[in-house]
Amino acid sequence: MLTLRERQINAIKQMLNLNSQQPKALAAEPVWKILIYDRVGQDIISPIISIKELRELGVTLHVQLHSDRDSIPDVPAVYFCLPTDENLDRIQQDFSNGLYDIYHLNFLAPITRSKIENLAAAALHAGCVANIHRVYDQYVNFISLEDDFFILKHQQSDQLSYYAINRANTRDEEMEALMDSIVDSLFALFVTLGNVPIIRCPRNSAAEMVARKLEKKLRENLWDARANLFHMDATQAGGGVFSFQRPVLLLLDRNMDLATPLHHTWSYQALVHDVLDLGLNLVYVEDEATAASARKKPKACDLDRNDRFWVTHKGSPFPTVAEAIQEELESYRNSEEEIKRLKTSMGIEGESEIAFSLVNDTTALLTSAVNSLPQLMEKKRLIDMHTKIATAILNYIKARRLDSYFEIEEKIMSKQTLDKPLLELLRDAEFGQPEDKLRLYIIYYICGQQLPESELERLREALQAAGCDLTALAYVQRWKSIMNRSPSISQVTQYEGGGTRTVSMFTKLVSQGSSFVMEGVKNLVVKRHNLPVTKITEQVMECRSNAETDDYLYLDPKLLKGGDVLPKNRAPFQDAVVFMVGGGNYIEYQNLVDFIKQKQTSNVHRRIIYGASTLTNARQFLKELSALGNEIQTPATS
Repeated sequence: MLTLRERQINAIKQMLNLNSQQPKALAAEPVWKILIYDRVGQDIISPIISIKELRELGVTLHVQLHSDRDSIPDVPAVYFCLPTDENLDRIQQDFSNGLYDIYHLNFLAPITRSKIENLAAAALHAGCVANIHRVYDQYVNFISLEDDFFILKHQQSDQLSYYAINRANTRDEEMEALMDSIVDSLFALFVTLGNVPIIRCPRNSAAEMVARKLEKKLRENLWDARANLFHMDATQAGGGVFSFQRPVLLLLDRNMDLATPLHHTWSYQALVHDVLDLGLNLVYVEDEATAASARKKPKACDLDRNDRFWVTHKGSPFPTVAEAIQEELESYRNSEEEIKRLKTSMGIEGESEIAFSLVNDTTALLTSAVNSLPQLMEKKRLIDMHTKIATAILNYIKARRLDSYFEIEEKIMSKQTLDKPLLELLRDAEFGQPEDKLRLYIIYYICGQQLPESELERLREALQAAGCDLTALAYVQRWKSIMNRSPSISQVTQYEGGGTRTVSMFTKLVSQGSSFVMEGVKNLVVKRHNLPVTKITEQVMECRSNAETDDYLYLDPKLLKGGDVLPKNRAPFQDAVVFMVGGGNYIEYQNLVDFIKQKQTSNVHRRIIYGASTLTNARQFLKELSALGNEIQTPATS
């Protein structure tokens, strides 16, 4: 069964094959073409199709729509962009300049009738109507970062951020446009999946606005005989991504949980995102050469599904990753030594083709070893890359005491007693950066025991003395007072951090020759626990009765008359799409991945896809909270 990511890849490959089915024969020569995309189109393609794969699909050149481009005759030009006024103006300019002989226009969102008429008029005026071969609406306006993880925006993601949704002075038309943008992308997602979901969401929230609009859009499409995009729905043979049972779309609002986005983390992927700014599966890491030279840019490290080590260990605790890298390095060295030993024993010193051709048939072992050299070199490249990334993370862990922050926050979330008073930690000049201390305080304020105002004031004074910007606290205080007035919400979003335990020190890394000096870093093992988003997902998928989730809207776009009444007899859902309005993170994603792994049985295969309007790390989220706090402290004058 194809994943969401695989379906999106297939749709884009078909588009690059000029919207005809891909030839079955591998040897078929591709049609050579150029690809012209806007920034949104670029963000969609870059995490899922490499430059090498683009070449194999016949793309000889890929360029930005708004860059200076020369005329290239006799080659099809494939456009992949949003039908915005700015983009359409540029396409019309290309028509007038006669840049290309063949145009294939692919829009990321449906183009309106008036815009297509304007485009046709421009083509007529430029005399290039015959040159426009195809105009397509492509329903792929979302970014697949993993098989089961998507976001809606990367560049200009502040348009769909937590701040944009929650700021005080957003005009009604701005909020409508923001919600429509989210709905259009979610609609495209379900067209790609080939399924019509049941929608659940909390009432009186941004998630409800999205849910109502999406239900209306899905229903209108389903009951339009000519334009129905779900004729291959999962209820019919050959259906969509999920099983024959329909999935549930659980729409949640970031306001349900402000602690998790600020939580210091301990798993590999989430750490890379938190301290190294992972974006679109690329991370830039400075090494000694780039740090010494101002001209040299850090080289991009591509963390994708073709990297077996990354796929296996992205959800592992950091110490496990460090040990695994060491094991991989030792395995590589053993393979390298074996080849050298075989060559020496046969008197071959060089690696020239002539030298190898002299070896007779009895040397199959050496031939096999030499044939494995390309794989071995690729393995070495990946080991070096992960060593570089892990070393950079390790330096941050040591400099900022991230292991201690993670351990303390897990204790706070699981209501355990701290070894040292919080005030003492915040006053310790050697204990992390101001940003780390602020994150710790906010998590304590949200999840810890209630403290008198005088005690909180002393903690805030310690933060100020440490150089923290306390602007965000004004917003967090207001948010908490609203949450406390909604007991059903605060009940379901109660934190129950799993806590941690320290196991024996890194036996495999203490040995001589290790790439990592782990001295002073705790080997923490995280105990399994469910974050608020995972707890709600479990309750909704299992159809468990709960005061909070029973009150969630229940919307079925397949019903002719819309309603939000919860059916009495409901079977548990096998598949779910969990979408966070206002920004998601790798911590929640990994928690859902771990949860669904535990739920698999030999008879039932369950799946969860996690999505978010944007992907934010703690630094970015703190900035948004500070901007919202600033609005409270300096209200806008009307």
